[in-house]
Amino acid sequence: MAKKSKTLAPRGKNLRSQLWFDNPDNPGMTAIYLERYLNFGLTGAELRSGKPIIGIAQTGSDLSPCNRHHIDLAKRVRDGIRDADGIAFEFPCHPIQETGKRPTAALDRNLAYLSLVEVLYGYPLDGVVLTTGCDKTTPACIMAAATVNIPAIVLSGGPMLNGWWKGERAGSGTVVWKAREEVAAGRIDDAEFMEIAAASAPSVGHCNTMGTASTMNALAEALGMSLPGCAAIPAPYRERGQIAYDTGVRAVEIVHENLRPSDILTRKAFENAIVANSAIGGSTNAPVHINAIARHVGVKLSIEDWEKVGYDIPLLVNMQPAGKYLGEEYFRAGGLPAVMNELLKAKRIHADALTVNGKSMGENVRRARIADPDVIKSYGKPMKKQAGFKVLKGNLFDSAIMKTSVISDDFRKRFLSNPKDNNAFEGRAVVFEGTEDYHHRIDDPSLKIDESTLLFMRGAGAIGYPGSAEVVNMQPPARLIKKGITSLPCIGDGRQSGTSGSPSILNASPEAAAGGGLALLKTGDRVRIDLNKGAADILISKAELAKRRKALQKAGGFEYPPHQTPWQEIQRGMVDQLADGMVLKPAVKYQRVAQTSVPRDNH
Repeated sequence: MAKKSKTLAPRGKNLRSQLWFDNPDNPGMTAIYLERYLNFGLTGAELRSGKPIIGIAQTGSDLSPCNRHHIDLAKRVRDGIRDADGIAFEFPCHPIQETGKRPTAALDRNLAYLSLVEVLYGYPLDGVVLTTGCDKTTPACIMAAATVNIPAIVLSGGPMLNGWWKGERAGSGTVVWKAREEVAAGRIDDAEFMEIAAASAPSVGHCNTMGTASTMNALAEALGMSLPGCAAIPAPYRERGQIAYDTGVRAVEIVHENLRPSDILTRKAFENAIVANSAIGGSTNAPVHINAIARHVGVKLSIEDWEKVGYDIPLLVNMQPAGKYLGEEYFRAGGLPAVMNELLKAKRIHADALTVNGKSMGENVRRARIADPDVIKSYGKPMKKQAGFKVLKGNLFDSAIMKTSVISDDFRKRFLSNPKDNNAFEGRAVVFEGTEDYHHRIDDPSLKIDESTLLFMRGAGAIGYPGSAEVVNMQPPARLIKKGITSLPCIGDGRQSGTSGSPSILNASPEAAAGGGLALLKTGDRVRIDLNKGAADILISKAELAKRRKALQKAGGFEYPPHQTPWQEIQRGMVDQLADGMVLKPAVKYQRVAQTSVPRDNH
């Protein structure tokens, strides 16, 4: 059975907002807090009525097109809050748009987190609706809610409608990576490339593929932080507005029940999220963000847990980039509840994990069914039997991950099917110092890149880039693409888009800029990757490795670009590695701050 949520008694008393608006111990400060909130038409009676004040953390803006429709959805959230006898306070969040922010939107995840922590802690809010969508908005919001620990519920914005190009599905991101191969091969020109990319974005909403946006909103649901079925509803569908209303209603109820993120975000919830991620073919960015949420709520979760808990989970969702379909078909086939029901029947999830609607995960998904078995497969007849992440380590890094659900038949045949060395490969390394160097030199014939070469990128991590960019999914030189070689092994200390189908080895920790083994690698070195042993090593002696490290230290360490903004310098000085969630190291000690202290008065 699920853990029962706590109940406040009597209803309407002991609200956090009363410290601002109805504090008999300090009428002078109550007057100061009240008077300015009345100046646009609210009444003192409303604010002192005992009705919960519910924040709407607005992540939609013109700078964040994937989330912009939240500006309209918030109206339905407000309706739900009002009908449940609450008061809505909407406020803006720092914008994070994956395709718009340079050098990378990941740089802003922790900045948005910090900003939202201050709002949730320092303003008169009893609960909050977290509006999420584009990749980093989801973890930023949940990380903040976990830190402050006031009642919180996630409303995702939903994916775009299916994109189409010449009768074929054009999935956001995924079709772009394919189209750039076509450009390199000379089969299309730049103008058609732009048309293909635009065709993949036909409506409001986030990526319609199982990229990081769809993944993270699915995992918010798998964690129990959003209402059942919320994640998969396409942004323009009427059901999206309907669940926005229901979310507003539930936001008021969880305040009265005193149901907080710490009640939901337990070890069982995180294990459910890991299992769900494998089953949906989720993004390689998921461990970075889920591990960050766990650290902020105080649950122990390691990168090794992703292989231990999720590696042998089968791939059930036939959705790009690991499959064929897009968001509309996935929703109509049953969405995450249907997937979780299959995992429930196979006894692979914790049925008793509590969720934000007050019921257990098992109760929520027990009656869910697959409506289209070509889109969502049964557990017994999956697309792939093992779809989780393989965690690799060796003298190249302490950890990196490889997404096994996107290993193509061609890639497996060329690199993983040697009968004398199955599931392992060796090759000559070619090393690029960041994305600019890659684009400048990938077609340089002097590099002698062939079909067995391993491509490395370093300087792309949390410190080196900074923020860690999605740049590791490097395509081969144009001359190889023209021969039909569309992928080579790619290894790096950065990330790649969740919409990419490249089976890259990513998120290497520690990164080169933090002294990781990638900083010691040289073009021409032989490197061995062994999936059976989970090993990744430069094939040089320990003595040579030590010699290179000594030389690196003598040179002052790995060189990376200078800071360009104050925030880049601040984050670089305190950020942790990708394996540990890329959190701000000093921030993780602040937990449940709404329960441990009361913010001081401002006058």
